[in-house]
Order: sequence, then structure tokens, then C-alpha cells
Amino acid sequence: MIKAIVVDTARSVAFLSRIPMPSWLFAGYEGKLGRMVRVFPLAGIAIGALPALVYLVMLVFHADRLMTALVALAVQTVLTGALHEDGLADTADGIGGGKSREQSLVIMKDSRIGSYGAIALFLSFALRASALAAIAREAPPFAAALAIPAVAALSRGAIAWHWQRLPAAKPDGLAASAGSPTEAATQIALVSAGFATAILVWPVLGLQPLVSILLGAGIATLAFTWFIRRRLGGHTGDTLGATQQICEVAAFCALAMAV
Repeated sequence: MIKAIVVDTARSVAFLSRIPMPSWLFAGYEGKLGRMVRVFPLAGIAIGALPALVYLVMLVFHADRLMTALVALAVQTVLTGALHEDGLADTADGIGGGKSREQSLVIMKDSRIGSYGAIALFLSFALRASALAAIAREAPPFAAALAIPAVAALSRGAIAWHWQRLPAAKPDGLAASAGSPTEAATQIALVSAGFATAILVWPVLGLQPLVSILLGAGIATLAFTWFIRRRLGGHTGDTLGATQQICEVAAFCALAMAV
């Protein structure tokens, strides 16, 4: 059981980031993610560990808080290969520029970035950086740094929810070919995301910030999933990435207002 969790977590890290993993982990693996999403929050913690460490070290050495936040986000973006940011930009371009579901999906498939995507990326980085800087002003460095893996876990749980709750918007997309998460795996992902967030946030920041971060992330994920259901009728690989980004922005902002 433990070995299966470790292997699935390593595979999830490889799927959700550009962190290299040993090739033997993928021997006989068919690429389906229906069960693997249960460990997405654990993969999020692994991905968020290095940005949190960089953030902590810079705060300990009294670096400017906004600069520290931007450097941590830059490290995180390098680790993920801007995977989720790309999804956010493509989704924003498709929703903003498409007048119909079909047109939106065509625009989202285009690798070029438009004005809506550029604005979405700017707002994502600006809001997350300002929130992380605000958290650093009010919380001790170690407590502030733990917010990064906590939100990373929470936002990967949000991916599982969005993915499982919506059908595939197009049959030939990456998310469709990877298979739909099972109900059981999704529930495990949500519970583990909430538990990981509680373990990382409650002891160092208190109950109110924990409640705020859970509410902010939950409401944002539910609202975005509802909107995508009405606008596109289903998920795509891009909307999965956008879900992670929107959840992360909402969680950091909610936490910044609560500490």
C-alpha cells in the first residue's frame, strides 16, 4: 500500500511538473490517471517544497517581501514548466475571445497567447505575489513559508474535483485520453488536501486562517467549475490548469486577509 502511494505520488509529480523521475516508475504504466489523482495533493506538497524553502531562506535574511514572493513563484513556475499558467492563459483566451463553445475550444487549442491570456497571467502573478508578501508581513517566516505547500496541496485537490465533476469537453483532448478520475479517488484527494492544509496551517497560523483558506479555495473552485460547465459543457486540459491557478490565487488572497 505504501509503495503504491509512493509510486503514484512520483508519477503525479512527473505529470504535474517538470521534475524528472526515474524511468522505472513508468514501466508498464498506461498513462491513465483515474486512481492516481488521489495523491495529487501529496504531489503538490512535493512541488511546493523548494519554493517554500527559497521563500523561507530569503525572509530569514530579510530580503524584500515582494521580491521574495516573486522569486518563490518563479521557482515554482520553473518546476512546473508553467503547466498550469499555460492552462489559465489558454482558458482566458478561449472564454474571452470565443463567441460560442466551439469557437472557444478552437481558440484554446491555439498555442499563441492573446490579450485575455496575458492579462490573466499578469493578474495571477500579481495577486499571488502581493498575497505572499502580505502574509510575510504578518506571520513569522516559517509559518508564512508553510502556506506555499499547503496551497499547492489544496489546489491540486481542486484539479481532481474539477476533473471528476465535468465530462470531457472534447474527445481527443489530453484530459479525456488520461481517463476520468473515479469518485473514490476524488474523495480521497479532497480529504487529503484538506488534511494536509490543516496540518500545515492550523498549528502555526491558527484556526481562522485555516477556515479562510479552505473557504476561499472551495468557493473559487466551485464557482469556476460551474462556469465552465455552462460555458464549455466540460473540462479540458487547459481548464484543469486554470482551476489550479484560480484556486491558488483565491487561497493565498484569503489567507493574506486572515492572518
